[in-house]
Amino acid sequence: MELTCLHNKFNLSALPHLSLPSSKNPNPRFFSRKRNNLCLASTSDTLVTGSGKEVSSKKDAELGDLKSWMHKNGLPPCKVVLKERPSYDEKHRPIHYVAACEDLRAGDVAFSVPNSLVVTLERVLGNETVAELLTTNKLSELACLALYLMYEKKQGKKSFWYPYIRELDRQRGRGQLAVESPLLWSDDELAYLTGSPTKAEILERAEGIKREYNELDTVWFMAGSLFQQYPYDIPTEAFPFEIFKQAFVAVQSCVVHLQKVPLARRFALVPLGPPLLAYRSNCKAMLSAVAGAVELVVDRPYKAGEPIVVWCGPQPNSKLLINYGFVDDDNSYDRLVVEAALNTEDPQYQDKRLVVQRNGKLSVQAFPVYAGKEKEAVSDMLPYFRLGYVSDPSEMQSVLSSQGPVCPVSSCMERAVLDQLADYFKRRLAGYPTTLNEDESLVMLVLLTKLMIRSQLMVK
Repeated sequence: MELTCLHNKFNLSALPHLSLPSSKNPNPRFFSRKRNNLCLASTSDTLVTGSGKEVSSKKDAELGDLKSWMHKNGLPPCKVVLKERPSYDEKHRPIHYVAACEDLRAGDVAFSVPNSLVVTLERVLGNETVAELLTTNKLSELACLALYLMYEKKQGKKSFWYPYIRELDRQRGRGQLAVESPLLWSDDELAYLTGSPTKAEILERAEGIKREYNELDTVWFMAGSLFQQYPYDIPTEAFPFEIFKQAFVAVQSCVVHLQKVPLARRFALVPLGPPLLAYRSNCKAMLSAVAGAVELVVDRPYKAGEPIVVWCGPQPNSKLLINYGFVDDDNSYDRLVVEAALNTEDPQYQDKRLVVQRNGKLSVQAFPVYAGKEKEAVSDMLPYFRLGYVSDPSEMQSVLSSQGPVCPVSSCMERAVLDQLADYFKRRLAGYPTTLNEDESLVMLVLLTKLMIRSQLMVK
């Protein structure tokens, strides 16, 4: 039997789903780092702001906060308020988040944002047919939404969306841990992921963003009427790739995937949605499309002042990290994958293939291992692994005639199976530059440093 992919280490409590051969939990140091590279830049070319000390404009303060702007433009009374969480980096302004402004019970509507304040492709392109044509070919909804807001930002305060774009700039794409997506990390920072297949996933996603950038001008030519209001060059001339990449990642971190709506409305930017709402894997509350609005019905009680959380969908931690810059320690959807394959050069390959198919498996089978359910996963794997070691034709005939995933097990066979698994995991672990103990020590040091900084900020 040939094991083609054995994923990650044995502690599954906060591991991302890693779907490539080399694996181990990504170095935890990136979860809590202070960042000098900022996700958003202050030029008018993009949604993102540049490095340096942030300065709050008096004129911006006079415009009021995001929620005030929304109420002026049709947001009905709601049960939430925007609050501030201090930043650990003094170069960054505090992060805003949505909190309950009164005690809430499960089933209460926290807010209902009218469609006039929601950005979707239907609104951006004004034509559902064009929207579907674009997104079923070479461009994603995220690319189109990012491009739209980039052009809108060039309008400055003339743009209807200026208060929302200003809020995105303030957030700098930072999620609930104030860490940006690794899609924006430098090469040195990505080196923290050496040994993890997550690094390959990140590089592959970055290449996909580059391909989308190269197709951006398609939007201009197919939906030219949209851009008549913008006296600027076509996209690839107006925006360098790095600017687009930053905007794309910022939009990715706050887009909402709506259910039971036309394709042109399925991806939406909701001003009171992420990143102002925190994601949590054990939450079932979701932003939902209702008649003329997007609303949030809470799934648990809240005390006034508590941050509101929503479900991030059944995503493993690797996806949460790439998309939003965080992992969830309580993520019941997190998993590692052990992928095994029957050896095609085995003289009894066809018989073994028949046996695994009869038992609901494939000749190349992925075994998900969920945190807290490791024993169940191993019990499911072992019959498959043992089958690969059956070599005697008479034993194979016995397996074929038996019911269920049963094959003869000798102590020698069992040792071979376990040694193969152990050796593979050891090789994968050896691909990491640091040990788990070293990583945990570093995390503890970073957490203590953050607590000290936060205490100093509160004193100030």
